[in-house]
Amino acid sequence: MALESKVLDLARIEGRSVLTEIESKELLKQAEIPVVETRLAKSKTEAIRISKELGFPVVLKIASPDIVHKSDSGGVRLGVANATQVGKAYSEIMSSIKEKYPNAAIQGLAIQRMAPPGLEVIVGMSKDVQFGPVLMFGLGGILVEVLKDVSFRIVPITRRDAAEMIREIKGYPLLEGYRGQEPADISALEELMVKVSQFVEQNPEIKELDLNPIFAYRDRAIAVDARIILETPEKV
Repeated sequence: MALESKVLDLARIEGRSVLTEIESKELLKQAEIPVVETRLAKSKTEAIRISKELGFPVVLKIASPDIVHKSDSGGVRLGVANATQVGKAYSEIMSSIKEKYPNAAIQGLAIQRMAPPGLEVIVGMSKDVQFGPVLMFGLGGILVEVLKDVSFRIVPITRRDAAEMIREIKGYPLLEGYRGQEPADISALEELMVKVSQFVEQNPEIKELDLNPIFAYRDRAIAVDARIILETPEKV
């Protein structure tokens, strides 16, 4: 079933194609795709309150449909350990963003509890002119840019397709538990990939999707960051 939500309605009204991380995660959560809980803070006071409710340490990220590369713009702070640091980080992020992107629409800061370290993988989707939506899997974080160790399938994919995609990448031994590291929950990754495929197939207005990184743990997999880009209205 295609999703209907205030997120999509607002994006349509505003004529936006880029959803913020919080908006993207809201849609993914509706589709039962596991994502880290992320809340929007519109003020320093609210940022401190939300951080205390989520529990330290937290991650603070700029929430703006006009800023795609949050880290490069100085819009991310990791491992913020207490309320004082949250207040300082809030001010620093806002100052940096206003200097570098004076015309950007700023919704506030996205705040999430810092997830335990895990093996980083990526699941993404882009539309090919000939084949339509194509799903990608590979090692995540900065490794996807450096190693380009990825596999592809045309949407929709089956559970068997997902299993094959995971095993096709050269970094698969890392998922098995290379040199004493904990193995990743391959079954959870397969299930997540199938759900992303279904989500994309049922919502053709989605042009691009990136879940990067996804932390793959021994007993689960969860998306830490997410980005969704919609087709422009005339192309839907």
